[in-house]
Amino acid sequence: MNKLDTNTRSQILHMLCEGQSIRAITRPKGMSKNTIAKLLSDAGAVCAEYHDQAVRNLTSKRIQVDEIWSFTYAKQKNVAAAKAAPEGAGDIWTWTAIDADTKLVMSWLVGGRDSEYAMGFMNDLSRRLANRVQLTSDGHSAYLEVVEGAFGGDIDYAMLIKLYGASPDSAKGRCSPAECTGIKKNRIEGSPDLAHLSISFAERQNLTMRMHMRRFTRLTNGFSKKVEAHANAVALHFMYYNFVRIHASLRVTPAMAAGVTDKLWEIADIVTLLEAKEAEKPTVRGPYKKRENAHVD
Repeated sequence: MNKLDTNTRSQILHMLCEGQSIRAITRPKGMSKNTIAKLLSDAGAVCAEYHDQAVRNLTSKRIQVDEIWSFTYAKQKNVAAAKAAPEGAGDIWTWTAIDADTKLVMSWLVGGRDSEYAMGFMNDLSRRLANRVQLTSDGHSAYLEVVEGAFGGDIDYAMLIKLYGASPDSAKGRCSPAECTGIKKNRIEGSPDLAHLSISFAERQNLTMRMHMRRFTRLTNGFSKKVEAHANAVALHFMYYNFVRIHASLRVTPAMAAGVTDKLWEIADIVTLLEAKEAEKPTVRGPYKKRENAHVD
C-alpha cells in the first residue's frame, strides 16, 4: 500500500469516486483488491476527519434531510440464513443533510433508521450551523422526536409527506416504488416558508450517491461486506462531491459556494491529506532479539 505513488493513488480514488468497483479497478491497474480496499479505507477515514473539522459555522438558510437505503453483506431478510455474517450485516441507512442553496452536504450518518441514529444525526447537524434555519424532512416519525431535542425552539421545521397509491401495471414486479398521488405539508415547529418546503435536492443527492458509489447500485454484487467499508466509501464520496466535483448549476464546488474553502480541490489534495496523516504515524519496530545460534568470535 505505502509503495503506491501520489499519481497512482489519485487515479484509483478518482475511479472509485466515479462509480467503479474495486474489482473493476484491479484489472487495468494490475494490483490486488486488498490494496485498493486499504487505500479506500484510509482515504475515507481521513476525509471523515477533515470534514468534521472543516465544515463548521455554516450560514445556511434552507436545509433538506433524507435517508437512503442500502445493505451490507446481505439484505436483512437473508442475514439469519447467511454464512458467517459479520456484526452489522443487513439493512443500513445513510442520513444526509444538504443545503438547498449551495448544495453542500453538511452532515451525514451511516447506521440504522431508528430514533437513536436520528438523534445523533440531528445533533451533529445542529452543531455545524451558525444561525437559525428552515428544515424540511420527509414523514419519517423519528424526526418528530429528535428535531426539537437538537435545536430546541430555534428552528423553522416542516414535513413533506408523500402520498402513494397502487403501483401502475407497467411497474409491477419491478423495483420501482408505488406511484406518488400527492403530497401533504405539515408545519411542525416555528414559521417555515411553505413556498420553499421541499426535499427535492436531498432526493437528487440520493441519485448522485447511487451513480457515484458502486456499493449503492441496485441488483448487483457491488454491495459492501462490512459497515466500516461502507462508511469509509460514503466519507470519500462526500469529500469528492463537496470539494472536488464542480456542480453543474453553481459552476463551483458546493464547498466553495458555502464559503468552506476558496479553492477548487483536486483528487491529489485528498491524497495529500492522506500522506500527511501517514507521516504522523511513528514507525513501530519490534525489540531486537539475538539469535540463539549466532556465531560469536
